[in-house]
Amino acid sequence: MSRHAKQDGSTARPRRRIGLFALRYKVLAFLSVLGPGFVTANVDNDPGGILTYSQAGAQFGYSMLWTLVPTTIALIVVQEMSARMGVATGKGLSDLIREEFGLRMTFLAMILLSLADLGNIMAEFAGIASGMGIFGVSKYISVPIGAALVWVVIVKGTYRPVERLLILFSLIYFAYPISAFLAKPDWGEALYNTVVPQFSADRAYTTMMIGLIGTTITPWMQFYLQAAIVEKGVSKKDYGLAKWDVIIGCIITDVVAFFIVVACAATIHKAGLGQLNDPAEAAVALQPFAGRFASMLFGVGLVNASVLSAAILPLATAYNICEGLGFESGVDKSFSEAKVFYTLYTGLIVLGAGAVLIPGMPLLKVILLSQVANGILLPFVLIFMLILVNRRDLMGSMRNRRTGNLITGTLSAVMILLTALLLWNTVMG
Repeated sequence: MSRHAKQDGSTARPRRRIGLFALRYKVLAFLSVLGPGFVTANVDNDPGGILTYSQAGAQFGYSMLWTLVPTTIALIVVQEMSARMGVATGKGLSDLIREEFGLRMTFLAMILLSLADLGNIMAEFAGIASGMGIFGVSKYISVPIGAALVWVVIVKGTYRPVERLLILFSLIYFAYPISAFLAKPDWGEALYNTVVPQFSADRAYTTMMIGLIGTTITPWMQFYLQAAIVEKGVSKKDYGLAKWDVIIGCIITDVVAFFIVVACAATIHKAGLGQLNDPAEAAVALQPFAGRFASMLFGVGLVNASVLSAAILPLATAYNICEGLGFESGVDKSFSEAKVFYTLYTGLIVLGAGAVLIPGMPLLKVILLSQVANGILLPFVLIFMLILVNRRDLMGSMRNRRTGNLITGTLSAVMILLTALLLWNTVMG
């Protein structure tokens, strides 16, 4: 070998080492900010969402899969705005609303959000009862244990270990893709309906379409994501990585939704079965067509979603109220440092879990009312966000640009219209 060749080889090896080091640094940097966006988006697949996606597949087959594409784009845009405001201001959304719009407006928003969240928290514990019922466990055992588990994890933990645990729980959502593959769907038809919109003037179809889009973007997500970004201390230099955390989380959550629809379309819809009134019914209905293993995986996914949501939703509500009213908040703080925060968190869990254990409690009506409250609040939250994200004194160089305003403004208008239609169908239906 010539001397020149040796020199080329010796210079190539350091370059490869530098490249590997740079790649390793980027991966570690991304992992350091991974969490808020990923967890927030995945928690959106709660029992209510699972029921909606399951019903869409069971009732309309593959024909509604196309709605997940614009829904994913909408979710990414709104979540990115929340993350960017958290990084730029170092404050939660409730805190900014209080400072910019006054205590009275903040108090009204907190009341509506808390009522909606309480109904959703009840739904999460109902999901635990329903999911564990598949495995023959009484709700009088599963719900108290679930409530105690999420309380201990949050109250006794600190932010980073809690976040790692929540990320781990989020990975269990991949039980749904496995269930979908075991259901042996028509992948050609499924992919066709994903990229080619299938419209119908049927009232049930349009109502379900609005429900699918509306169940994906909820008010609590924006408040929780921004609070989590602030508590984690994500800096401006790490914002690019935090943005990818949001994008990846939003894509994964709707990929999971895709497989839930596919699993139910390939089995329940194909068999011509009727209306689903409970997400656990979808898991049970899968068994004759996809096997017991697929049914059990669907049930495991439901229980996991319920536990994860039961931990996050009370936490999000406690963050919102404490930030909005000026109380100390944060998982990294001790009980004595944030008494109101932890008292609220504990109270919401007790109320949510306790309601499920009341004989004859009309949980479906409670869930319906919470969805109505979400629908009323969402347009206000989007308007607040658009006003705040354009404030030069708040956002500096991270404020929205003209193109961004056009996109998010159009998106907000569409979301407001869809929310209004959802409320109309809910009230008049």
